[in-house]
Formats: sequence, C-alpha cells, structure tokens
Amino acid sequence: MIDLRQLRQFIAVAEELHFHRAAARLNMSQPPLTATVRRLEAEIGAALLERGNRVVRLTPAGAALLAHARLTVEQAELAVAAARDAAAGHTGTLRLTYVGSAMYGRLAGTVRAFRRSFPAVRLELREATTAAQVAALRDGTSDLAVLLAPLPDDTGLSVSAFDRDRFAIALPAGHRLAASAGLALADLADEPFVLWPAAEGRGFHHQVVRLCASAGFVPRVAQEAHQMHGVLALVAVEVGVSVVPASMAGFRADEIVYRPLEVAGAAFTLSLCRSDGPLGAPAQNFLDLALR
Repeated sequence: MIDLRQLRQFIAVAEELHFHRAAARLNMSQPPLTATVRRLEAEIGAALLERGNRVVRLTPAGAALLAHARLTVEQAELAVAAARDAAAGHTGTLRLTYVGSAMYGRLAGTVRAFRRSFPAVRLELREATTAAQVAALRDGTSDLAVLLAPLPDDTGLSVSAFDRDRFAIALPAGHRLAASAGLALADLADEPFVLWPAAEGRGFHHQVVRLCASAGFVPRVAQEAHQMHGVLALVAVEVGVSVVPASMAGFRADEIVYRPLEVAGAAFTLSLCRSDGPLGAPAQNFLDLALR
C-alpha cells in the first residue's frame, strides 16, 4: 500500500528531478529515498522516472502520479487541519437561545466578540421564554441559554450569573400617566396589565407580581404575550401597561414611555445556563468568553 510519506518523498524527487537535492530538501539520506521510489514503481508496476547519468525525467506514469499525489497530500493536510479546527471549536455550530431582553444588555457584545473570534462557527440564535429554553437544553436542541433564574427545577443544569438588569414601568406614550413626575408602581393599581404566562417565565412573572404586591395591589392581567417584544407591542397599541426590563427602554421609544423602578427587589440577574452533559467546543468557547 502507498502511504502519505512515500507520496511526499516522490513529490520531492519529481519536483527536484535530482535524488541528492530531494534528499537534502527532505533532510534525509539518499539511499532510503531511492528505495522509496523503487517500492512505488514495484507497487504500481511501471517506471516513474527515466534515469540517466545526470538527468532524471518523469515518465508519463510518473507525471500522472505527481499530479494526483499533490492533490492527495493537500487533501490529507486539509483533513487534519479541519479536524484540529473542529476540536478547538473554530468550526461547527453553536445553538444559543435567550430571553428577549438579554440582547439589549451584555449578550449583544458577547455575541459580537464571539463572531469576530470564531467567524467560521455557525451561530444559531433564537429568542425564547425561560421555560422553552430549559426544555431545549434538556432535549438537546440547544447548547446554551440566557434566561432568568431561579429555575423551578435545575436538575441536570449548570447556571452561572451573566448580566444584571432591573425592572421598569412601561406604558403607552398617550397614557394619562405618561408625563407624571415621580411615577410609582402603586399608581398603576387600577390599570390593565400586559404580562407573560407564569409557566413560560416563572421567575420573571413572580418577581413582577411580588413588586406589585409590595406596592399594595395584584395586577389585573388583560392580555398575555409569550415574549417580551410581544408584551411591549401590546403596550404600544394601548392594550395595557406592564413591568419590563429597563434595558429594553429603547424599544419603540416613540410609542412607549419607560420609568425605571428604584425600589427594593427591582433588580434581577440574567443567567447563562447549560446542561451538565458534554459541551461541544464552540459552546465551551462561548461560555469561556461570556464568563471571562
């Protein structure tokens, strides 16, 4: 059988057309190089070189072998490089899910830095609720998730603090309280609220309900939306008011007025979550970059 070492040695002889120069180029002695060419000729069953007193020329068989030998060696080198890139996480796919507000904070810069550091990695980004993200981690359809902890059940998951945010009141720009100075959450006690289902974002939902309870009322939910952008879209068309992440204050700012809540319990942490199973190299690289 012909191996890559033999092909590399033959290429050197065929390109130098001189055994001594080829041996020097390969940093080896001439006799083993001559023996390699003879073994190739025996394996193929044809002469590869025309040997004279001082001149060596390729036969038609030798010229054909040279062309394919170059391609074979190049392809082998590419295969090795591809394997090394994959092992190092420089290629492959990373599936990342996130709650809508995360992309308005630190996540945006982290994604940008990752794309610049690993441009050949396919990055699949998908906005999803915390519950949907946990389900995706558990069934293996997501690698990493940026969500709001604590989780009702974090068995089999690893959770790390990633970003900080706080809640803000969001109300339609034309609302009677939009221009009110010193607007407090208690001022919204009689207003219809737009929230998300508790089952889809338990930590988020419960924290907002607790804030309202501390302000002396239980929010009257007029409409639910499954993602934060959906909540704010409904606020913009005057379906109701809401309590949302302050980081989203630039979203539809001409239609929505935001008032950050400066009360106890208004701050919250976004977490980076993964399953406890094996983590692919691209995901590990993102995790290292995010938690640096």
